[in-house]
Amino acid sequence: MPASTSSKPRKMNKYILFLFLCLAACHRVGDKIEPKISYVVQDRYLKMLPSPFTPLSLSEREHAWGKEYQIGIAFARQVDLYQAITAFKRAEILVPDGHPERKLEMQYEIFLCYYIGKKYQEAIDYFDQSQLRGIDEHFPAHHDLLVILYDCYEQLGKCANAEQVLDHMKTVFPATEKKLAISSALTSGNIYNIEQLSLQYPSDAYLQHILNSYDAQKKSVGRAQALNALLPGAGYLYLGQTQSAITAFLLNGLFITASCIFFIDGNIPAGVIFTSFEAGWYFGGIYGGGEEAKFYNERTYEKIATPVMNQEHLFPILTLKYAF
Repeated sequence: MPASTSSKPRKMNKYILFLFLCLAACHRVGDKIEPKISYVVQDRYLKMLPSPFTPLSLSEREHAWGKEYQIGIAFARQVDLYQAITAFKRAEILVPDGHPERKLEMQYEIFLCYYIGKKYQEAIDYFDQSQLRGIDEHFPAHHDLLVILYDCYEQLGKCANAEQVLDHMKTVFPATEKKLAISSALTSGNIYNIEQLSLQYPSDAYLQHILNSYDAQKKSVGRAQALNALLPGAGYLYLGQTQSAITAFLLNGLFITASCIFFIDGNIPAGVIFTSFEAGWYFGGIYGGGEEAKFYNERTYEKIATPVMNQEHLFPILTLKYAF
């Protein structure tokens, strides 16, 4: 009798553990999307942008630093950024103290090269140790420098620093600040923020277009999970994944059938084993349906938002006024 009594708590613990695992597998997948919005800037776009700086004079071209500076510009216009940075750094070393404006120009060109090459951490590190930190609105590329600085902080996830730059731009370049705020909301896929911006800027009809298009095409995460719970594979079919739906239906059917046969034949241990396997497939399918719906929504949002952001020049790099 004592042995039989002590076995009951152990069995109860196993049932509790099994129930806990089942509930964990049925964890509701959130509706928040995490899209991967990216851009590709064509070389010809950068070549179309003018330089913010005055060309070197004939006498400046004669000096060693002037020659290195010209070489750096030539490489930069070919988007050979590594060679350009090397030449600009050589020019920065050679330029005498009597040309502080030119030295700042070279430092900016290096900063810009790092940014275009998507070397965001290198760009921030270089900015922090350069004289660019002390520039003001009189610097010809002041607008672009702030845009680059903001985007670098955003790309690195340094939200507080990015917000500081954005707050400063609100007073000096409000139109660009608005574009960057919209860009941030669209890039992150924050539907609530996009809705607020749509109300704040009703003239920017593309915001409502993105919201309407996404709302019409997105799939319900809860529905995908519920359908997979009611009939394994139905959630995948709802998402248009026919092959996954057939596989889920057949596998669940196979394990359910095997479990029933074992229990009917009195082979309880085999029945329990196959039932546990089926539980894994079943509850895993419910969770998987939610994950696939989330993935579907992210890709759908990307296809809607990316062309609009390109068309409206909402990517930070597309707001630059100058290049090399």
